[in-house]
Amino acid sequence: MLGVSLSCKITNINQNLLSLLDKCKSMLELKQLHAVVISFGLSQDDPFISKILCFSALSNSGDINYSYRVFSQLSNPTIFNWNTIIRGYSNSKIPIHSPSIFLKMLRLGVAPDYFTYPFLVKASARLLNQETGVSVHAHIIKTGHESDRFIQNSLIHMYASCGNIIWAQKVFDSIQGKNLVSWNSMLDGYAKCGEMVMAHKVFESMSEKDVRSWSSLIDGYVKAGEYREAMAVFEKMRAVGPKANEVTMVSVSCACSHLGVLEKGRMIHKYIVDSGLRLTLVLQTSLVDMYAKCGAIEEALLVFHGVSKSQTDVLIWNAVIGGLATHGLVDESLKLFKEMQIVGIRPDEVTYLCLLVACAHGGLVKEAWYFFESLSTCGMTPTSEHCACMVDVLARAGQLTIAYQFICQMPLEPTASMLGALLSGCINHRNLALAEIVGRKLIELEPNHDGRYIGLSNVFAIDKRWDDARSMREAMERRGVKKSPGFSFIEISGVLHRFIAHDKSHLDSEETYSMLNFVVYQMKFSCCKDNQERSLNDTSMEDDLLLF
Repeated sequence: MLGVSLSCKITNINQNLLSLLDKCKSMLELKQLHAVVISFGLSQDDPFISKILCFSALSNSGDINYSYRVFSQLSNPTIFNWNTIIRGYSNSKIPIHSPSIFLKMLRLGVAPDYFTYPFLVKASARLLNQETGVSVHAHIIKTGHESDRFIQNSLIHMYASCGNIIWAQKVFDSIQGKNLVSWNSMLDGYAKCGEMVMAHKVFESMSEKDVRSWSSLIDGYVKAGEYREAMAVFEKMRAVGPKANEVTMVSVSCACSHLGVLEKGRMIHKYIVDSGLRLTLVLQTSLVDMYAKCGAIEEALLVFHGVSKSQTDVLIWNAVIGGLATHGLVDESLKLFKEMQIVGIRPDEVTYLCLLVACAHGGLVKEAWYFFESLSTCGMTPTSEHCACMVDVLARAGQLTIAYQFICQMPLEPTASMLGALLSGCINHRNLALAEIVGRKLIELEPNHDGRYIGLSNVFAIDKRWDDARSMREAMERRGVKKSPGFSFIEISGVLHRFIAHDKSHLDSEETYSMLNFVVYQMKFSCCKDNQERSLNDTSMEDDLLLF
């Protein structure tokens, strides 16, 4: 009787422990429960260990390293335990450990099952390592799992992520009884590889479409730089498709940012609110970036200040600091950087890039050097973008020789953006000798870029070297480099209008040119008036001097 009672108590304790593990919310709680499990002598018992491994390896609040330490103590881990660790690493910042664990598993003679492979394929995709992915694919065929639809769908994603859309298509074609996930994987694959004609073809071939289908197509157009197409697909989605999700809205906000369509951006923000979508930090960051790039910095700040500082990350701080910097609000940008440090957010490479942009706009050479050197102090390596910004700071401030020496002495190869920044500085400060050297280097670097020839031709024109200017245009023609026509966008009543230089195909071109001519006339009239007033002032000053 006593034995039965004790057995019941142990069963109750075990059930309570399992229940507490199911309700676990943090690593602190898990460690406390793990300590209880060990003290009860249950550290090798599967139900408890499986739950501890699952939380630490797979939960957003987990710790994959802790999970692996627990796993390493197991005398006889199950295939479920192996899969949990492989899956945990495939989701982590160090997915390279997934294949390593798999190899260890094989050496110990543990046979993988059909749950093992999708996580290995995912790790290969995240590593962009096709060689590893192909090895895993070979093992899938060897073990007879090549017809598993879940594995096939993950293989499509892996090959597309590695840029091999041909093999992705082959896997897709081999699937018997394709489901929505199969179609979405293929659609997303073409979108990832920038093949938007094929992506759209797959999309139109789908008998069933969900929010992921629409989001993949929109995101593909955004990544390919076809922002107007992205917006058109979104409008169609609103009319006949499912309700958009966070991924959709981030992509659409990005399209608005690049097009500079503020009214559309405001409509997107309203759609998010009206749809009851949760304003996640990712979504708020995209709104801050969109408003800043569309010229509405006050609205960007309004969204930013609506986020609790304790909930922010470095990305949203970068978006607002960068937005202020590009608007020339240098002091505000630097002030927010100080606030960011007080909050405890650690700056990254992008933060320092934004700060260097602010320094360039504000002519803050000393501060720019401090931020540039802070990169190395904080254990980061300056990229070509940081170097280009530093050159821009120096060139704008007229420190052209120092900027040129900086380019010559840096460990990186000079990029077009660095030399372009220096060329602009040389032209603005009329150092035409250095401008010619830099201009010629730019042509060597980008011989098929029309702007490089035009840039050097303009340098010669400023110096009144007309023959040299003409020879640049001729060199451009000999090489078959065509000048791309300049164009601009303007948004009126939510409609985006595109204007190309000297183009008269727009429906309202007659009224547009009429207004343009009127504005030019007004500007000329204003200039003439200013010159006349200046002449009168100069004459009266001469009279005063003569009288004196």
